[in-house]
Amino acid sequence: MSDQQQPFFNIQRVYLKDLSLEQPNSPAIFLEQDMPTVEVQVDVGAEQLAEGVFEVVVIGTVTAKVNEKVAFLVEGKQAGIFDIRNVPAEQLDPLIGIACPTIIYPYLRSNIADAISRAGFQPIHLSEINFQALYEQRLAALAEQQGETGADDSGIVMPDGSAARPH
Repeated sequence: MSDQQQPFFNIQRVYLKDLSLEQPNSPAIFLEQDMPTVEVQVDVGAEQLAEGVFEVVVIGTVTAKVNEKVAFLVEGKQAGIFDIRNVPAEQLDPLIGIACPTIIYPYLRSNIADAISRAGFQPIHLSEINFQALYEQRLAALAEQQGETGADDSGIVMPDGSAARPH
């Protein structure tokens, strides 16, 4: 009986949910001599699929421009399905918002670098991300948005900053 109450965490699957590449100014952009400027955005989303089963998605967008012309835009959504059971409610959100994205992110980095190099550009290797700091920033922003002083029971942090509470 006590085994059924033990905290349980299992990765069911890690998969590439979506990958898109746009090169609106090719082939002319390959003739440009200036170095591109690169902008990177990363976001995290989560959804409860069933009792104790969650999908966590890390979204990465890389935009490179040369002289204000877009060289390429790559967006990838790397996802994972996680089985999480018998975890106290106050530990569930950090597990979904920090641990799961940390597991998924290396796959996203690899897929984005591969897409960029296959597009004919030098691969861009995304830097490591401290998902705990990102999670804490989201909680602070959510608390500020809701006019609260604390956000202990904020639920799963969604990409739009709203909170979804697991049932």
